[in-house]
Amino acid sequence: MLRAISTPSKVLLTLLLTAGCRHPISDKPTGSATSIEAPLGLPPVPIPGDNPPTTATIALGRRLFYDTRLSKGSFLACSNCHNPRYAFTDGNRLSKGFDGALGVRNAPTLLNATYLPFQFWDGRALTLEQQAASPIADPVEMNSTHKASVARLAGDPTYGPAFTQAFGTPDITIGRVTNALASFERTLLSGDSPFDRYQYAGDKTALTPAALRGLAVFLNPMGGNCASCHTIGPKSALLTDGKFHNIGEGASDNGFADVGRYHETKVVTDQGAFKTPSLRNISRTAPYMHDGSLKTLKEVVDFYAGGGNSNPYLDPQMKTIHLTPQDRLDLVEFLKSLDGSIPGKAGPP
Repeated sequence: MLRAISTPSKVLLTLLLTAGCRHPISDKPTGSATSIEAPLGLPPVPIPGDNPPTTATIALGRRLFYDTRLSKGSFLACSNCHNPRYAFTDGNRLSKGFDGALGVRNAPTLLNATYLPFQFWDGRALTLEQQAASPIADPVEMNSTHKASVARLAGDPTYGPAFTQAFGTPDITIGRVTNALASFERTLLSGDSPFDRYQYAGDKTALTPAALRGLAVFLNPMGGNCASCHTIGPKSALLTDGKFHNIGEGASDNGFADVGRYHETKVVTDQGAFKTPSLRNISRTAPYMHDGSLKTLKEVVDFYAGGGNSNPYLDPQMKTIHLTPQDRLDLVEFLKSLDGSIPGKAGPP
């Protein structure tokens, strides 16, 4: 014999049944994907299948990039270390984090970071999405938790409609935050430099005589040998091989103050190896090296001409090379020709 179910029991049963049917919140953007056009000299922009950029996610990411509420105490935004005025670096030797704490590395530029197979100097992140999540929870950087940062954003009633437009519902999750940030960062492209116009548009007047001589030094395996790591392709040039090399920077008789890639791989020969930075916009992103120890491009050229600092794991490409004073001046002039266009809609919204 069936017993009748009381009204309160019916409500409880309905809640239990529907609770198991609730779909998890999706972090994938809704709406039509938008194309991101690469400027002259750059290859097509790689787009992840689970985070296609849309107009709404790019706009939301831009807003989040400049929002200090991602940090504990609402003091710091992503833009503190990646400022458009400094070609998306901070112009400091070492980046400054929460409560003025100094990091151990120089802030790399975010320009063209979408092309890199690894993020950070030691490659600890594989995607821009992973990269965006890391500083928020790093105690030396933004010193927050993902949960706390999301809660602070949720306290702003204007974010709900923005997340709805980008992701279909007003829910704010760290996955949605980092997806939006990464979509914005994929628009931070810089090409169309004098070098690009010379190399890929056929404008033989785009480079000065000094820069042309510097390009010859750059390409010469017996000269600068720079292109062995800062690669130039037939149709585009990232000016980096995306790999990790020990050039001896930071080496001493006591080893390395920062072991670099070894932090992640624990492979002995990776000690002192760091990711090859792109040389695009290099004159705008001083100081140089992972520790910001070299102030000028001339110092960088002189360092490489001297073969770096000797250590057991020095990259075999590092060797003493003979560069005349004129070669060095010309090489610096060529490096300046790699300064390209800066995206126009990338500042604070």
